[in-house]
Amino acid sequence: MIQDINYKWNSNLAYIVGLITTDGNLSKDKRHIFFTTGDHQLMDTFKNCLGIKNRVRSALERESSKKQTYRVSFGNRRFYVWLENIGLMPNKTYNLGKINVPKKYFRDFLRGHLDGDGSVFTYTDRYMEYKGKRYTYQRLYTAFHSISFEHLKWLQTNIKEIIKIKGALAYYTKKDRKMKMWKLRFAKKDSLKLLSWLYYKPNLPCLYRKRKIAERFLKPLKNRWP
Repeated sequence: MIQDINYKWNSNLAYIVGLITTDGNLSKDKRHIFFTTGDHQLMDTFKNCLGIKNRVRSALERESSKKQTYRVSFGNRRFYVWLENIGLMPNKTYNLGKINVPKKYFRDFLRGHLDGDGSVFTYTDRYMEYKGKRYTYQRLYTAFHSISFEHLKWLQTNIKEIIKIKGALAYYTKKDRKMKMWKLRFAKKDSLKLLSWLYYKPNLPCLYRKRKIAERFLKPLKNRWP
């Protein structure tokens, strides 16, 4: 149980809200909050930011899958109500819209959102040809995913307003779930601007493996990393 949570917005709290928005859930009992992730390091970061010591339960994602998931739950009535007041709710998947995050901490919230249900991926394109010569090009994409179009549209509007990049909104169908998902994706140039903005100083709470991908591209541009 959280003893003395600080309800005044700060970077760590905004990051946690981003994680709960994507991989968290509010129980219908108006008290308990759940967080589930497939990454043990991210679970440790979540607990450390909130100062909770609750037991983490692990299980396979599905009986047919070898992917491990980790889940923690904790009860805190005041925190639950606070989360409801900023725009979260039980069964939020299809109803998620705007989250009332101060613009000062929006990038911390967005970093949590990226770590929870986003992606940073890269690959080498070896099929570019120009004047008979073949070139290789390192592709980089950053994407945010949600079933809720309204929520991703809100993300897009805020990102465009704050750092002047728009990204592309599109939908796709997940084969294993047969449901429509929305994706807000940024190509390399805008990804560099976005990731540089999200990882604005060392030692921020984040999912390390995603930060390492960003680091490979950001280091040649500026000495941002320790």
